Amino acid sequence: MKKILVTTLLAAAVFGGVAHAEEEGKCGSVPQDKWMSTDAMKAKATELGYDVRQVKVEDGCYEVYGIKDGKKVEVIFNPETGVQVGADGDD
Repeated sequence: MKKILVTTLLAAAVFGGVAHAEEEGKCGSVPQDKWMSTDAMKAKATELGYDVRQVKVEDGCYEVYGIKDGKKVEVIFNPETGVQVGADGDD
């Protein structure tokens, strides 16, 4: 029983670490004082053709909620560089 518990805990630690590393890898772990401002992020997203409705911070990334081509979208940006690292739109 102890062996199963130890194995389960070890697996959870390993897979949890991998998930955390992937999450951090998306936007990095840049200190917030190095991030572009929210206004600069809005301007960048607008330049890319998004009608920005809201900007949030989630998991170390900027999440921009808006409209593009008539569809609601959630676009994820690196907060330091402004590079798009993901998107999730309504189907």
